[in-house]
Amino acid sequence: MNAKQPKVERKAPAAEAARRHLARHASSHDEAATVAKDAARRRPGDESPEKEVGTKSAAGKLKRKDYDRELAKLHVELVKLQQWVVAKGLKVCIVFEGRDGAGKGGTIKAITERVSPRVFRVIALPAPSERERSQMYSQRYLPHLPAAGEVVIWDRSWYNRAGVERVMGFCSEEEARGFLQMVPLFEQLMVRSGIILLKYWLEVSPEEQT
Repeated sequence: MNAKQPKVERKAPAAEAARRHLARHASSHDEAATVAKDAARRRPGDESPEKEVGTKSAAGKLKRKDYDRELAKLHVELVKLQQWVVAKGLKVCIVFEGRDGAGKGGTIKAITERVSPRVFRVIALPAPSERERSQMYSQRYLPHLPAAGEVVIWDRSWYNRAGVERVMGFCSEEEARGFLQMVPLFEQLMVRSGIILLKYWLEVSPEEQT
């Protein structure tokens, strides 16, 4: 008889490994955040389809068919994450910030393509109205924060005050400085209420944009 060949254990993808680890610790919100971070981080936008795994072209970019194949695997992990958020009643808030053309829209589209809009909500607020300008600055964002079993994705957020509003002259320097003092307290209240807050800054070089 031939000797049995040693069984080679194949390593699961990083997102799957994180999901299994999370399943062993059902009560930990911190580990739920780890899975959410991994899921969001590993979904590139159409503007910059870069992956660590797959066949790359001569220019160093991942080929489209390899990108689509890897993205399909990761969509499965996002659906599992969605089921986990609903089953555990988690509240997840994901903030995407970055310059124009950095890939925020493409990244968000990739994340939400195969999940339920009843669980994953994308918020992209327009310019504030005259009434909203007279309100407390954070007031217009509060109604959109997640309830139990929801994931809210912000395509730009309250950080507009420290970024585009300041650059375009829509707020004074005093208002911008006041925001920088207020925002840590605002986010601390969110976290203390049970919201898992994840923040991402996307940066794409001019070469990648072209």
